[in-house]
Amino acid sequence: MRLLVTGTDGYLGCLLAPELIRDGHQVLGVDTGFYKSGWLYNGTDTAPMTLVKDIRLLTADDLAGIDAVVHLAELSNDPLGQLSPAITYQINHRGSVRLAGLAKQAGVRRFVYMSSCSVYGVADGEVDETSPVNPQTAYAECKTLVERDLQAMADDDFSPTFLRNATAFGASPRQRFDIVLNNLSGLAWTTGRIAMISDGSPWRPLVHALDIAQAIRRVLDAPRELVHNEIFNVGSTEQNYRVKEIADIVAAEFPGCEVSFGAAADDNRSYRVCFDKISNKLPGFACQWDAVSGAAQLHRVFGSIDLDTATFTGRGHTRLAQLQHLIGTGQVDAELFWSRS
Repeated sequence: MRLLVTGTDGYLGCLLAPELIRDGHQVLGVDTGFYKSGWLYNGTDTAPMTLVKDIRLLTADDLAGIDAVVHLAELSNDPLGQLSPAITYQINHRGSVRLAGLAKQAGVRRFVYMSSCSVYGVADGEVDETSPVNPQTAYAECKTLVERDLQAMADDDFSPTFLRNATAFGASPRQRFDIVLNNLSGLAWTTGRIAMISDGSPWRPLVHALDIAQAIRRVLDAPRELVHNEIFNVGSTEQNYRVKEIADIVAAEFPGCEVSFGAAADDNRSYRVCFDKISNKLPGFACQWDAVSGAAQLHRVFGSIDLDTATFTGRGHTRLAQLQHLIGTGQVDAELFWSRS
């Protein structure tokens, strides 16, 4: 297939695109380039031709001849979404729906949308794809709105699929240290201590970045009738962890690391997720990684590059800090468009 993949210079996209190329797909990337400074190590052997373009500026001509769109490029994670909720809605909701509309207009038959398990927000017991959503942030709310609007667009010629990813972890050349397991591993390596400000009791499901890539590849390979207008939670039921369990797993991987916990946090987001649907209905899908192997992978990478504190804490690997830098220096304007020099 000829694929357009948005966000190919991001944490997930730079891992996904080479896998799709190896699968035999023709890949055209799209990325606005906010996070190009965040290159941690040389870990990819190929990259697609990439349009340096904001998704809000794409046209139907950019999608001509495309068979499927994989849409990764949004403002990613809750702190970044809270930086400017209005811009988050402009990009993550309206921008994503506009892109889907352009794709449908251009005759693109499949659209794979990266949603999130954060749509469950606060939940008692285990939730699955049929459970009510309960988003607590602008980021999560936008995910639910895009799902709603794209489901209404589905027809015989346009087939969306929605992947609600668990919280990602694992090594990537465009590394992120603002997600829980990656952040705790960086702390363990650079400081020898994980000092939690909360009691670590909330539940979080985790999934490795390469297993997210695997899910996308499986969706693209699956018969249309299996994935048409379907929602899949992406992860494995065994990988629901309390945050304190993640901290203990990381500490065990980094010898001598100390762990401490604080009081219960004001942030009440906590959810355990059932992932039976994806393992039962998406042919061949099974997670290859867990928190233990992911922490070990990060440990190997940190050792191979001699990760230092400045790199770990630098803006290149934290989405919010990088965008604040671009805004503060005037490189992007208030609506997060690149400024003219």
